[in-house]
Amino acid sequence: MKRKIIILTGAGISAESGLNTFRDADGLWEGYNIDDVATPGAWKRNPALVQDFYNERRRSVMAAKPNAAHLALAKLDQKFDTLIITQNIDDLHERAGSRAIIHLHGEIIYSQSSKNAALIYKMNGHEIKMGDQCELGSQLRPHVVWFGEAVPMITKAIYEMPKADIVILVGSSLAVYPAAGLLQYVNPHTPIYVIDPKIPNVNLPNKLIKIQEKASKAVPLLVNKLLQSE
Repeated sequence: MKRKIIILTGAGISAESGLNTFRDADGLWEGYNIDDVATPGAWKRNPALVQDFYNERRRSVMAAKPNAAHLALAKLDQKFDTLIITQNIDDLHERAGSRAIIHLHGEIIYSQSSKNAALIYKMNGHEIKMGDQCELGSQLRPHVVWFGEAVPMITKAIYEMPKADIVILVGSSLAVYPAAGLLQYVNPHTPIYVIDPKIPNVNLPNKLIKIQEKASKAVPLLVNKLLQSE
Protein backbone atom coordinates (compact mmCIF):
# COMPACT_ATOMS: atom_id res chain seq x y z
CA MET A 1 0.00 0.00 0.00
CA LYS A 2 1.39 3.39 -1.02
CA ARG A 3 2.14 5.96 1.62
CA LYS A 4 0.07 9.13 1.37
CA ILE A 5 1.68 12.53 0.77
CA ILE A 6 -0.37 15.71 1.01
CA ILE A 7 1.17 18.84 -0.49
CA LEU A 8 -0.21 22.24 0.46
CA THR A 9 0.75 24.90 -2.08
CA GLY A 10 0.39 28.66 -2.08
CA ALA A 11 1.20 31.61 -4.27
CA GLY A 12 4.95 31.20 -3.85
CA ILE A 13 5.12 28.13 -6.09
CA SER A 14 3.38 29.91 -8.98
CA ALA A 15 5.33 33.14 -8.53
CA GLU A 16 8.30 31.38 -10.12
CA SER A 17 6.17 30.85 -13.22
CA GLY A 18 5.63 34.60 -13.46
CA LEU A 19 2.29 34.83 -11.64
CA ASN A 20 2.33 37.52 -8.99
CA THR A 21 1.51 36.53 -5.46
CA PHE A 22 -2.04 37.23 -4.39
CA ARG A 23 -1.32 39.91 -1.84
CA ASP A 24 1.69 42.22 -1.85
CA ALA A 25 3.05 43.79 1.31
CA ASP A 26 0.96 46.91 0.68
CA GLY A 27 -2.30 44.94 0.44
CA LEU A 28 -2.57 45.30 -3.32
CA TRP A 29 -2.90 42.69 -6.06
CA GLU A 30 -1.46 43.75 -9.41
CA GLY A 31 -1.93 47.37 -8.29
CA TYR A 32 -5.59 46.93 -7.32
CA ASN A 33 -7.06 47.16 -3.86
CA ILE A 34 -8.34 43.73 -2.84
CA ASP A 35 -11.68 45.22 -1.79
CA ASP A 36 -12.22 46.54 -5.32
CA VAL A 37 -11.70 43.27 -7.20
CA ALA A 38 -11.93 40.26 -4.89
CA THR A 39 -15.07 40.60 -2.77
CA PRO A 40 -18.81 40.08 -3.34
CA GLY A 41 -19.22 43.79 -2.64
CA ALA A 42 -16.84 44.67 -5.47
CA TRP A 43 -18.89 42.52 -7.84
CA LYS A 44 -22.07 44.34 -6.84
CA ARG A 45 -20.49 47.79 -7.14
CA ASN A 46 -18.58 47.38 -10.38
CA PRO A 47 -18.88 43.95 -12.02
CA ALA A 48 -17.23 45.15 -15.23
CA LEU A 49 -14.05 46.13 -13.34
CA VAL A 50 -13.96 42.77 -11.56
CA GLN A 51 -14.53 40.95 -14.84
CA ASP A 52 -11.73 42.85 -16.59
CA PHE A 53 -9.35 42.20 -13.70
CA TYR A 54 -9.88 38.44 -13.78
CA ASN A 55 -9.79 38.34 -17.57
CA GLU A 56 -6.26 39.74 -17.37
CA ARG A 57 -5.30 37.31 -14.60
CA ARG A 58 -6.67 34.46 -16.73
CA ARG A 59 -4.64 35.64 -19.71
CA SER A 60 -1.52 35.57 -17.53
CA VAL A 61 -2.31 32.07 -16.24
CA MET A 62 -2.80 30.73 -19.75
CA ALA A 63 0.54 32.19 -20.85
CA ALA A 64 2.41 30.83 -17.82
CA LYS A 65 4.09 27.42 -17.75
CA PRO A 66 4.63 24.95 -14.90
CA ASN A 67 8.05 25.36 -13.30
CA ALA A 68 10.45 22.77 -11.92
CA ALA A 69 8.55 22.56 -8.62
CA HIS A 70 5.21 21.78 -10.29
CA LEU A 71 6.84 19.18 -12.52
CA ALA A 72 8.67 17.53 -9.64
CA LEU A 73 5.53 17.20 -7.50
CA ALA A 74 3.83 15.32 -10.33
CA LYS A 75 6.57 12.66 -10.14
CA LEU A 76 5.49 11.71 -6.62
CA ASP A 77 2.54 9.86 -8.16
CA GLN A 78 5.00 7.17 -9.26
CA LYS A 79 5.41 5.76 -5.75
CA PHE A 80 3.03 7.65 -3.44
CA ASP A 81 -0.68 8.25 -3.03
CA THR A 82 -0.38 11.98 -3.66
CA LEU A 83 -2.88 14.76 -3.05
CA ILE A 84 -2.24 18.44 -3.74
CA ILE A 85 -4.35 20.97 -1.84
CA THR A 86 -3.73 24.38 -3.34
CA GLN A 87 -4.74 27.92 -2.54
CA ASN A 88 -3.86 28.88 -6.12
CA ILE A 89 -6.48 29.50 -8.80
CA ASP A 90 -4.20 28.59 -11.72
CA ASP A 91 -4.01 25.20 -13.44
CA LEU A 92 -0.24 24.76 -13.36
CA HIS A 93 -0.40 21.61 -11.21
CA GLU A 94 -2.75 20.01 -13.72
CA ARG A 95 -0.57 20.96 -16.67
CA ALA A 96 2.49 19.59 -14.85
CA GLY A 97 0.79 16.19 -14.69
CA SER A 98 -0.54 15.97 -11.13
CA ARG A 99 -3.84 14.11 -11.01
CA ALA A 100 -5.37 14.59 -7.55
CA ILE A 101 -5.84 18.28 -6.76
CA ILE A 102 -8.20 20.17 -4.48
CA HIS A 103 -8.54 23.85 -5.38
CA LEU A 104 -9.61 25.64 -2.22
CA HIS A 105 -10.13 29.02 -3.87
CA GLY A 106 -11.58 27.96 -7.21
CA GLU A 107 -10.12 27.72 -10.71
CA ILE A 108 -9.77 30.77 -12.90
CA ILE A 109 -10.03 28.78 -16.14
CA TYR A 110 -13.69 28.12 -15.30
CA SER A 111 -16.65 30.47 -15.12
CA GLN A 112 -19.66 30.10 -12.88
CA SER A 113 -23.19 31.35 -12.63
CA SER A 114 -23.67 34.41 -10.45
CA LYS A 115 -27.05 32.97 -9.47
CA ASN A 116 -26.13 29.34 -8.72
CA ALA A 117 -22.49 28.66 -7.77
CA ALA A 118 -22.94 24.97 -8.62
CA LEU A 119 -23.19 25.83 -12.34
CA ILE A 120 -19.55 25.81 -13.51
CA TYR A 121 -18.28 25.94 -17.08
CA LYS A 122 -14.85 25.21 -18.61
CA MET A 123 -13.69 28.19 -20.64
CA ASN A 124 -12.20 28.08 -24.13
CA GLY A 125 -10.55 31.52 -24.07
CA HIS A 126 -9.36 33.97 -21.46
CA GLU A 127 -12.36 36.29 -21.44
CA ILE A 128 -15.75 36.39 -19.75
CA LYS A 129 -17.73 39.25 -21.28
CA MET A 130 -20.43 41.26 -19.59
CA GLY A 131 -23.62 39.80 -21.05
CA ASP A 132 -22.31 36.22 -21.11
CA GLN A 133 -24.95 34.24 -19.25
CA CYS A 134 -25.42 30.84 -17.65
CA GLU A 135 -28.35 28.58 -18.46
CA LEU A 136 -30.44 30.37 -15.84
CA GLY A 137 -29.96 33.70 -17.58
CA SER A 138 -27.59 35.22 -15.00
CA GLN A 139 -24.24 36.85 -15.69
CA LEU A 140 -21.22 34.54 -15.68
CA ARG A 141 -18.47 35.41 -13.19
CA PRO A 142 -15.04 33.96 -12.41
CA HIS A 143 -15.03 30.59 -10.64
CA VAL A 144 -12.99 32.06 -7.80
CA VAL A 145 -13.69 32.22 -4.08
CA TRP A 146 -13.66 35.86 -3.03
CA PHE A 147 -12.96 37.26 0.42
CA GLY A 148 -16.14 37.00 2.43
CA GLU A 149 -17.41 33.91 0.56
CA ALA A 150 -17.56 30.35 1.86
CA VAL A 151 -14.77 27.94 0.89
CA PRO A 152 -16.74 24.88 -0.29
CA MET A 153 -13.74 22.55 -0.64
CA ILE A 154 -12.35 23.16 2.85
CA THR A 155 -14.44 20.35 4.37
CA LYS A 156 -13.00 17.82 1.93
CA ALA A 157 -9.48 19.10 2.60
CA ILE A 158 -9.92 18.82 6.38
CA TYR A 159 -11.16 15.25 5.93
CA GLU A 160 -7.99 14.32 4.01
CA MET A 161 -5.37 15.89 6.29
CA PRO A 162 -5.29 13.20 9.04
CA LYS A 163 -4.63 10.53 6.38
CA ALA A 164 -1.23 11.95 5.46
CA ASP A 165 1.97 10.01 6.18
CA ILE A 166 4.00 13.01 4.98
CA VAL A 167 2.99 16.65 4.53
CA ILE A 168 4.81 19.19 2.36
CA LEU A 169 4.04 22.90 2.60
CA VAL A 170 5.29 24.92 -0.38
CA GLY A 171 5.11 28.64 -1.00
CA SER A 172 2.42 29.57 1.50
CA SER A 173 2.65 32.21 4.22
CA LEU A 174 -0.23 30.54 6.07
CA ALA A 175 -1.85 33.97 6.33
CA VAL A 176 -5.23 33.24 4.72
CA TYR A 177 -7.89 31.27 6.59
CA PRO A 178 -9.42 28.74 6.53
CA ALA A 179 -6.58 27.22 4.48
CA ALA A 180 -4.02 28.31 7.07
CA GLY A 181 -5.67 26.07 9.66
CA LEU A 182 -5.29 22.82 7.72
CA LEU A 183 -2.02 21.85 9.41
CA GLN A 184 -3.90 21.64 12.71
CA TYR A 185 -5.56 18.47 11.38
CA VAL A 186 -2.30 16.64 10.64
CA ASN A 187 -1.55 13.72 12.98
CA PRO A 188 1.15 14.76 15.52
CA HIS A 189 3.51 11.98 14.41
CA THR A 190 3.41 13.03 10.74
CA PRO A 191 6.51 14.92 9.54
CA ILE A 192 5.95 18.26 7.81
CA TYR A 193 8.39 19.68 5.25
CA VAL A 194 8.19 23.47 4.95
CA ILE A 195 9.69 24.99 1.80
CA ASP A 196 9.85 28.76 1.36
CA PRO A 197 12.47 31.52 1.14
CA LYS A 198 10.70 32.99 4.18
CA ILE A 199 9.67 30.16 6.52
CA PRO A 200 6.23 30.91 8.02
CA ASN A 201 5.70 30.58 11.76
CA VAL A 202 4.42 27.02 12.27
CA ASN A 203 3.69 26.09 15.88
CA LEU A 204 2.88 22.37 15.89
CA PRO A 205 3.99 19.25 17.78
CA ASN A 206 5.06 17.64 14.49
CA LYS A 207 8.62 17.19 13.35
CA LEU A 208 9.21 20.19 11.07
CA ILE A 209 11.87 19.98 8.36
CA LYS A 210 12.45 23.58 7.28
CA ILE A 211 13.99 24.22 3.87
CA GLN A 212 14.58 27.93 3.36
CA GLU A 213 14.85 27.99 -0.42
CA LYS A 214 12.85 28.71 -3.56
CA ALA A 215 10.40 25.99 -4.56
CA SER A 216 11.93 25.44 -8.00
CA LYS A 217 15.25 24.50 -6.36
CA ALA A 218 14.15 22.73 -3.18
CA VAL A 219 11.12 20.74 -4.35
CA PRO A 220 12.92 18.66 -7.04
CA LEU A 221 15.64 17.75 -4.51
CA LEU A 222 13.10 16.71 -1.89
CA VAL A 223 11.04 14.74 -4.41
CA ASN A 224 14.09 12.79 -5.56
CA LYS A 225 14.97 12.04 -1.95
CA LEU A 226 11.48 10.78 -1.17
CA LEU A 227 11.29 8.65 -4.32
CA GLN A 228 14.64 7.03 -3.55
CA SER A 229 13.51 6.24 -0.02
CA GLU A 230 10.57 4.10 -1.17
